[in-house]
Amino acid sequence: MRASTAEQTQTGGRVLLCLASWAIPGAGHLWLGRRSKGLVFLVALPLMFAIGLAIQGRLFPFDLSEPLVCLAALANLGIGLPYFAAAAFGYGSGEVRAVTYEYGNSFLIVAGLLNLLVIIDAYDVALGRK
Repeated sequence: MRASTAEQTQTGGRVLLCLASWAIPGAGHLWLGRRSKGLVFLVALPLMFAIGLAIQGRLFPFDLSEPLVCLAALANLGIGLPYFAAAAFGYGSGEVRAVTYEYGNSFLIVAGLLNLLVIIDAYDVALGRK
């Protein structure tokens, strides 16, 4: 059974919506016209990420030999473009001896995971479930 052209177009639009939501936190909600939620996500999630970097959090490397480190790296990547900007400018090396190191890691990981939940929420809104 073949999907109709309209269904394929809608599916493509949803994929673009999810990619935009991942790249820029809150962009999906702004795209769908939910301005207040979109602006809150656009400010809060990158701010959480920046706070995590500022208090000596670490952007974890993708190390398949250590599964928990790899999962933390995937969670960090969930924030989208801010992750790549921080890595490009050399932020996120983390200072293990800093008192705030673990708090910084928590902020970075939670910001990425929350962005993934925001993507799912935008997808649900696009489907009409919300």
